[in-house]
Amino acid sequence: MNDELATALGPTTSRSYRCACNKAIFLRNTQCLNCARQLGYHVEGRTMLAIEPAPQPERWVLARDAAVAAEPTTPLFQRCANFATASNCNWLIPAGTAEHPHAPENLTPGFCLACTLTRTIPDMSSPVNQELWRKLEIAKRRLLSQLLSLALPVETRLERPNGLAFDLLENVPGGPAVLTGHDEGLITLNIAEADDAEREKIRAAMHESYRTLLGHYRHEIGHYYWDRLVKDTAWLAPCRELFGDETVDYAESLQRHYKEGPPADWPLHYVTSYATTHPWEDWAETWAHYLHMADTVDTAVSFGLDANSVDIESDPYTLDDLWKPDDPNAEHFLRFLNSWVLLTSVLNELTRSMGQPDYYPFVLPREAIGKLHFIHEVIRSASTGVVPEAPTQAAPAPSQSQSQSQSQSSAPSAPAAQPVQTIEAAPVKTD
Repeated sequence: MNDELATALGPTTSRSYRCACNKAIFLRNTQCLNCARQLGYHVEGRTMLAIEPAPQPERWVLARDAAVAAEPTTPLFQRCANFATASNCNWLIPAGTAEHPHAPENLTPGFCLACTLTRTIPDMSSPVNQELWRKLEIAKRRLLSQLLSLALPVETRLERPNGLAFDLLENVPGGPAVLTGHDEGLITLNIAEADDAEREKIRAAMHESYRTLLGHYRHEIGHYYWDRLVKDTAWLAPCRELFGDETVDYAESLQRHYKEGPPADWPLHYVTSYATTHPWEDWAETWAHYLHMADTVDTAVSFGLDANSVDIESDPYTLDDLWKPDDPNAEHFLRFLNSWVLLTSVLNELTRSMGQPDYYPFVLPREAIGKLHFIHEVIRSASTGVVPEAPTQAAPAPSQSQSQSQSQSSAPSAPAAQPVQTIEAAPVKTD
């Protein structure tokens, strides 16, 4: 990738991390395999860092501060309380000192941001559930690290009533079916989606080209950010022009989709067939797709991959394909977009050389490019703090809530789960 691509997305973060010993480390690591230092994710720095024990019990300092660990002004950290659980969370949280008491008001005491957002987990007496929970949390931490790097608002329910929360639930004999969905900031995931065999079975049955845990998270968070960034703002009118009128009955739209399937010409207009269900789903599927693209390109740039000399089958996209071709940032987005096409062409050939399905089994129709550009601008606006003002008249209320919209769904949505006890100063509660 060239230097221009590295700046095309605005606020991005490196996915290439280094220990204090300069060896490569990765987002889910807890210890360096080279020097044996402990590692943790530093939320403020949006990066992985080496840590060393502080003089105080169960406290840590960044390795770069080890020489002044005893100084009262040296920042102290502690590991998330879920480090010692099946989740094996490696995120760091600030720890108080005599001169710098620091208990973040947006976090549950002892827990990091990622774990504070987890409201409910399944029964941990089951070893199977422990492994599924671990996979779910790893994917969620990946999602959140990207949202933070994009400078998107990530607020807990300790900060705002409709802040983010996650219920990770299992199907219980005699109980209601657990379906993945979103309801006023609460994202529910069926933990069976963390079972690779089960998820692949559903993917094949639904004739989907792609179904992953991270994909579910990115889709559902798209619904949250529609509420947070588009609803009742100046973004709503252009959003409707691109994605359609979201006030059409959601339940009827979902029922029609599962009864009749997508329109025959859907590949000309949408990123996936499920995006045809309803404007909310088109937004969420396109949002998820944008996050896939942005994180993959960030990773490629971080590791110095170069796909710019690759020939592709189709012509590059042009400014005329974008939502606003004359926008001052349009050229940057276009470079990002075409570099993405080049990169995925190489990645597809790599997976084919291993006899695996295509890494990127999608074809982006030109109509979807405008939607991706729009989402890019919404995210860029939110990250810079330049948020459009709300319209003078409120938008009409939707006829049916988006509460349980399905990401890569296999069945119509069920009513939202009943409220459960939130985290106190203890590990998350089981359902």
